Amino acid sequence: MERKNFIRSLMIGAISTPVIIEACKKQSVSDGSTTGSGTAGTKASTNGNCTVAPTETEGPFPTKVPASYVRSDITDGKAGYNLTAKITIGNLNNNCTVLAGAIVDIWHCDAEGNYSEYGGSGMQSTNYQSVHFLRGRQITDASGIVTFTSIFPGWYNGRATHIHVHVYSAAGNSLCVTQIAFPEGAGTSLALVNGYTKGLSGYTYNNADNVFSDDTSGVEIAAVSGTIAAGFNLTFMVNVKA
Repeated sequence: MERKNFIRSLMIGAISTPVIIEACKKQSVSDGSTTGSGTAGTKASTNGNCTVAPTETEGPFPTKVPASYVRSDITDGKAGYNLTAKITIGNLNNNCTVLAGAIVDIWHCDAEGNYSEYGGSGMQSTNYQSVHFLRGRQITDASGIVTFTSIFPGWYNGRATHIHVHVYSAAGNSLCVTQIAFPEGAGTSLALVNGYTKGLSGYTYNNADNVFSDDTSGVEIAAVSGTIAAGFNLTFMVNVKA
């Protein structure tokens, strides 16, 4: 497909199911619950180094038609503390030089731990099948960056706070599916938000999370700064083989 036609399809409909190409090292794992809540960690993130982004599971709540949500503001009226997420895509095949023209999808749960497009089942009792909040798609600029306006994600049983990311080439081929973790410990954004109204009792920290527990170098941990009053800023780099 010619590039101009593909970009047009981002706005008016879904792209065909892409072929997954080798991009990430770690194998996908289940997104189900874990045993134990772990403890708040103090490990600093090494994100931003020229290392491959680990592959993680896309489910169980992936965006059903991501090409329908080309937008930078993904809040859709959901209440929560403001979060601006800046994600940079780098090309491992070019010394992690920034990659312009890549397609980046993100999605995450709301303040209560619920996902749009799903619900009414044992996994999520609240039915949000007919709405599409906190999901969006952008194309990286000349600096390899996409910026999303959202809210600070909540949490649900068995998972640490996280954001899902799916990166495609400009031609629509899948380059990587991964997840972003949040720093933990006293004074961090996670501690400030404190799980919104439900607190952090029973929270699964990164070291007990079935996705992030093997991230010993902190590659999946974003840099997050800010306050509840002013909002939070997240920066993260995903390096792919493009």
